[in-house]
Amino acid sequence: MAEIRVEKLVKRFGTVRAIDGLSFEVASGETFGLLGPNGAGKTTTMRVLSGLSPVDSGEVSIAGIDALRDPRAVRCVVGVVTQQDGLDDDLNVRQNLEVFGFLAGLSLRVARRHTREVLDFFGLASRSEDAIDELSGGMKRRLAIARALMIQPRAVILDEPTTGLDPHSRNRVWEELAQLKARGVTILMSTHYMDEAATLCDRIAILDRGRILALDPPLELIEKHTRGDVQELRVTTASHSSVRAELERAGIRWREVGAVFRLNREADPAAVRSIAGTRSEVRRANLEDVFLNLTGRELRDE
Repeated sequence: MAEIRVEKLVKRFGTVRAIDGLSFEVASGETFGLLGPNGAGKTTTMRVLSGLSPVDSGEVSIAGIDALRDPRAVRCVVGVVTQQDGLDDDLNVRQNLEVFGFLAGLSLRVARRHTREVLDFFGLASRSEDAIDELSGGMKRRLAIARALMIQPRAVILDEPTTGLDPHSRNRVWEELAQLKARGVTILMSTHYMDEAATLCDRIAILDRGRILALDPPLELIEKHTRGDVQELRVTTASHSSVRAELERAGIRWREVGAVFRLNREADPAAVRSIAGTRSEVRRANLEDVFLNLTGRELRDE
């Protein structure tokens, strides 16, 4: 059964379609990811689903509620975590949660009980009386997610939940999201980190310019849209211009990605090894290769 259903969604900013006919469903208890570069339409989609932005056309249903006609009702069953944490610096950790719960319609008694529960769940109970500016970036992010759980939502919408976090903090957030999934909470998240999408998501929609280019489980996306292995040439002592010239002379097609030359699979290994001042490597394909093959640009391109 679909907990979230999006059908033919269109959102324009002037003449630009930020969301261009988007359709997908998220099953109850599923972790569903929107993966794409900056400007792909991920945040706009999240704002629409959270009831924070109107649309030009289309339908959105969350937990059986028409999210476009009754956004207030949706916010009673959906927890939302935006890119900006939006924590109140004038309140301490505990007060941020209690006040949010009270404003969301909980009684003060229930808000206090839920506060204790989410602080324990996220390992923040010992910091409950701390000021917000005493928390690390990772703790603030975890507190923002904890706040979204105060209403005990059926679904949680997370817009790039780990952007800007150090690796340790990212892993901690991943662990907590995995625990939410184990509890049966439906999760819709956006990200531009391919490893995050591959680790957390049951299915991924690769998004670009407001459209879904592909939608499948992570491994199936890689199997369908890549050839398994990727051969790369790293420049060590040569210049990039000389390497380009050598590749052209050898008749090898390539795509230059930062400091790496990504070669077509048919490239002759002997010809590649003969290019002086370089090191050849072969690795397994990943989601970024899927995106490059589909769009010709990287996940983090503007």
